[in-house]
Amino acid sequence: MYTVDLHAHTRFFHGRRSFGDRFDPFGASVLAKMARRRGLDGVAITNHDYYTPVTPTAAVAIPGIEISTTHGHVLVVGPDPPRETVPLEYTPREVVERAHERGCAAIVAHPYRDSDVLSERFADVPFDAVEINGKHPRTRALVESLAAEWELPIVAGSDAHVPFEVGRAYTMIDAPSLTPAAVVEAIRDGRVQPRVGDGPLDSALRRGYQRVHARKHPDSVLAESRVALERRAMQQATETEAEVETETETGTAMASTETTTSNSDDKGEF
Repeated sequence: MYTVDLHAHTRFFHGRRSFGDRFDPFGASVLAKMARRRGLDGVAITNHDYYTPVTPTAAVAIPGIEISTTHGHVLVVGPDPPRETVPLEYTPREVVERAHERGCAAIVAHPYRDSDVLSERFADVPFDAVEINGKHPRTRALVESLAAEWELPIVAGSDAHVPFEVGRAYTMIDAPSLTPAAVVEAIRDGRVQPRVGDGPLDSALRRGYQRVHARKHPDSVLAESRVALERRAMQQATETEAEVETETETGTAMASTETTTSNSDDKGEF
């Protein structure tokens, strides 16, 4: 069993790709050292819309990229992620197809922040997992309900942009080795368990992000209290169960009607 932060960044700024390329080796080294200090075996480096190969020695670096799709962010993690993508150019469907072609897992990142990835229009897209994000793990109950509805494994990642944030959320991975291919296989098989840190620094960071997101997204679930989120998750789970029961009853009724019709036809022919 390995502990891996599946969502982390080597730098605290966005854009400026040329400067980022020069900064990334240093950022990756510090990130890996902090991951090891927090007891992690590995960390997936998932910078926004580009991947730069790095080889830190303190912890295993899993290649990855966080792609800004037309409807939200998708993490692509595995042996051969795309080197660069244009923000908002690809749909979630196209990103998942591309990820799978390259032997990578496609993970829905922070589904309750700036995301419409898990919507009906993409119901047939074969995502590999959904994330509990380290910036707002208060949404955990909602993510669990969403994962049950979509039948997806749940992973966790810190979404760290500065090294001391790494490991505030991570994933237990049941794999024979800590290679990118083995990580992908474990995610797809559901041999993963999300974990959320509960140390003083983790709690302080979460409170800070809660205030920030409440201001930025006043009408979203991120502005709600933990109790309200849990209540919303229960309602969401109840609605999902009701839909399943309705579909089951409809299917049973249709099967019964077909059986009755078949028996009637048989009697007529006899």
